[in-house]
Formats: sequence, structure tokens, C-alpha cells
Amino acid sequence: MRTVHLGLAGFGTVGGAVFRNLRANADLLARRCGVRVEFAAVAAQSLARRPRDAAGAAAARLRARDLDALVADPRVELIVELIGGCGAARRLILSSLRAGKPVVTANKALLAEHGREIFAESQRRGAPVWFEASVAGGVPLIQSLREGLVANRFRLLYGIVNGTCNYILSRMSLEGVSFEDALREAQARGFAEADPTLDIGGFDAAHKATVLASLVTGGCVDYRKVYVEGIRDVRVEDLGFARRLGYALKLLAIVRSLGSDGVEVRVHPTLIPAANRLASIHGVTNAVMVRGDLVGDVEFSGPGAGGDATSSAVISDIMEAARHVALRGERGDDAPLPQPPSAIGLTSPRVAPADAITSRYYLRLSVVDRPGVLARIASILGAANIGISSVLQPEGHEGRAVPLILMTHDARHGAMTRALARIRRLPAVKGPPIVFRVESFAS
Repeated sequence: MRTVHLGLAGFGTVGGAVFRNLRANADLLARRCGVRVEFAAVAAQSLARRPRDAAGAAAARLRARDLDALVADPRVELIVELIGGCGAARRLILSSLRAGKPVVTANKALLAEHGREIFAESQRRGAPVWFEASVAGGVPLIQSLREGLVANRFRLLYGIVNGTCNYILSRMSLEGVSFEDALREAQARGFAEADPTLDIGGFDAAHKATVLASLVTGGCVDYRKVYVEGIRDVRVEDLGFARRLGYALKLLAIVRSLGSDGVEVRVHPTLIPAANRLASIHGVTNAVMVRGDLVGDVEFSGPGAGGDATSSAVISDIMEAARHVALRGERGDDAPLPQPPSAIGLTSPRVAPADAITSRYYLRLSVVDRPGVLARIASILGAANIGISSVLQPEGHEGRAVPLILMTHDARHGAMTRALARIRRLPAVKGPPIVFRVESFAS
């Protein structure tokens, strides 16, 4: 049986799990896939310290001097990049591809921000890139889009793809925990980084949405044009009001095909109907719904993070890449490897600007409770061609200002932004408006 030798970059939570689990299941994987894989070298700064366990000790014996040595090692036929970030990881992947060595990566930020450069080099050198673990952890989503659903044109994709935000919103909704306390809990349990900006700012989800949008369109979507809002402004009372109105609130990634007009890609807190399956996704679980023109709606859900779960996706890619390497070896030449099915192309799909995005809105205002206030707000919305579908002003709120919740009909983002600027200047409105979009999941 052909043995393919790997070079592993990174030995953190995911890298360590990949090393440990691939070695433990080596015989099973060989029987299932018809090719055996072995680690030839490992590059990681942590290996310079005393190993914590047997896997670390085994990896330390294979320690490469640095990333350049990993790529230059003649034994290494396939590079596995798990160091993260866009600096050293970018240089490693590009040098690997230039050396004709395929790459497996879980680096969604790198693919979102530098995907065009990476995929261009991949095609130029005939060295494919696999990236199943870059979105939704252990959920086999990307392979399904690339292969299982390849016959479909994708009309819509909705995803809860950031476990940190979903954990925080779940705690706030189910237990009434404040945003700040829920964030501290997530950090204590290892679900959030010490600096949680990438997660709660929506940027991690936007990276993943960019990767998914690139798969859906078959081109390289420009991450800089993706509309992003985080969850910093969400408060427990908003989740309560949403529930009274028949909705749950989630950080949702949305990819909508606009046909010849391009694609809509956005990430923001979203009210979704309580009856929708995504409304019941809690904790760190990820879930994605894809709508194809032939198959209809298909749902995926499962663990979106964690060493073992993510290693499952990485190892799947490793075995697929190893089969490609073994196939080239059987042919006895140095011909370029075939690209994986539905590889991302180099076209530039047009991304709809934020001002053109149309959706319904949830609007919470803090207003002075006196006659004429609602009429004045409605007048401003009406002048912007924004209709009100329902109004909620709960009783029992005392003090200088009370909450006023409005649900609108469809409105353009630009029109809503201008209307809110006028509403905010009203003397009866105290504090900035809180605004979230509402999604109906219609085509």
C-alpha cells in the first residue's frame, strides 16, 4: 500500500488532535481509503518545550527546524497548515504550492482575505488546496457543496457558523444572562478568546461566509465587500421582545444569489421565526441551510469547534489529498494533480452593496411616553417608504423613557439608515436606536 508522508505546521488544539487521532486510526484509515499516511516532519514552536503527553513527545522527535525546512524536506509530499493567521500561514501555503506540494488547511481568515492569490497559485502549480475544516468545524459541509450537491445552482445559504456568538446568545435567551456575563462564561469555558473581537464583532463569521459564498458562486468573493455586524448591541430585553413577537435572535450568515447581478453576502444579528429549525440551534453548535434549485433545502448541523471535531474534517481532507498524491505516484510522472471537484475559480462575483440590501427590520427605541411620539416616528419611516407591520410598547416600564418596539415591512438598508438618523434627532428619543434585521427565509 502506498504511503504518503505529511508535513504538519502547528501543534495547538487542532494540530495536536490531528496528530494524535490520525496516528491512532492509521490502520482504519488505510483500510478505508486505500492509502497510508505518516507524519514525516512537524513544525511548531511549542515542540521546543517539554512535551505534555505521548503525542507531543512523538511529534517532538519529528520536529522540523522551521516552516521553510518543512517545505524543503524531500520526504514531505503534503503540507497540513494549522498555525492560523494570515502572515506565516500565507507564506507557508504559497511556498508549498510553488514546490508542487498540495495543502490541507483550516484557515478561513486566510482563504477569505487572500483566497484569490492562493487559488491562482494552486491552479498555476497543479497543487490543490483542501479546506473542509475552515467552516463549521466537524460538519462535512464543504465536501457536500463541492461534491454531493454539485448538480445544483445554489439560491440561498443561511448559517449559524460562529459557536462563540451562538453560545452567548443562547445563554442570554434561555437563562437571561447579560451579554457581559455570557461572554465571561464563554471565555472561562474556552469558547472565546481572551480578545473576543473576531467572534463577537462578526468577523470570524464573515470569513466563513466569504468562503461559502466563493463556493456557491464558483469565484473568489471579495471579503472587504461583505456586510458585517456583530452582537455587541444585543441585550437581554431584545431577546425577550423577539420571543414575544415569535422570533429568536441569532448571528446569521446569509448568502443569496442574485443571478446575473451577483451575490448578496452579509453577517449580522437576525430575528428568525421561532418555528424555523435554526431557531433551536443552541450552544456552540453550528448549523447551515442550503437551498439548491434541484434538491430544495438541505440542512447541516454539528460541532463547529473543538480539537477532535475539527480534526475529523482535517483528517478527511488529508486522506482525500493523500489519494491524489498516490494517484500521481502510480502514474509515474510529475503531472499536475487534478483540482478537487467544484474548486473555487478566479472570477470576481459582484457583491451587492449594503445600501441595496432589502429586509424587514426590528427597531427598539427608548422614547418619552407622551402623545404624538409614535405618529412622528411613523411619519419619518413613511417618508422613507418604510411601512410598520406591528408595534409593541410593553406596560410596566416606569421612568423618563420607555421601550417602543417596531417591526417594519421590507426596506432598503440605505433608506433605513437615513430614517434612523432623523429619528435619533427627535427630542423624545433617548439613546441610540437598536436595529436588527428580520429574515423570512423566502427565496
